[in-house]
Amino acid sequence: MSNGSHSHQAKREDSGTGEPVPADRELVRPERSETPAERLDRNWSELLQELRVSQTGIQILSAFLLTLPFQSRFDELRPPLTWVFLSAAMMATLSTALIMAPVMAHRLTFRRHAKDDLVRFGNVLAKTGLVTLALTVVLVIVLIVGFVIDVTAGAIAGACCLICFTVLWALLPARLVRTSPTERYR
Repeated sequence: MSNGSHSHQAKREDSGTGEPVPADRELVRPERSETPAERLDRNWSELLQELRVSQTGIQILSAFLLTLPFQSRFDELRPPLTWVFLSAAMMATLSTALIMAPVMAHRLTFRRHAKDDLVRFGNVLAKTGLVTLALTVVLVIVLIVGFVIDVTAGAIAGACCLICFTVLWALLPARLVRTSPTERYR
């Protein structure tokens, strides 16, 4: 792991679009008067706050899934929905691991001057954890609607939920990124 600012890279690829974007040092706007170390500290603090919010949601969803097999009507779950339940439980577990991994990485790299790598690593894990969280929610919607109505209705509800997450968590943020920098600071 390096502890430099990677200023030797003029461009890097954005993980969301694959399009080249300016190196991190070029993204520091004149509106912020912070050193690279202060920027890393701020980015890490913001990431941790986002992870705290996400972790609470994942824990509530996981608790819901963990209690389902002990409910009296769980035996009525039809075989396709049993697989949906198991997939949701595994996806919730994966999401929990991904969202909590940056904290463990921080503990393991504490005082090793690797915050730049830690912020990048944590960012990738947070994004991946949020994607798995969205998929968990979609599966839970399929499970609930499929159990209450039927499997077809559950699949339709899950597709609608997936579209909603895609628009709110991917398409709208991508559009924000494409706005000009002067518009971004208004």
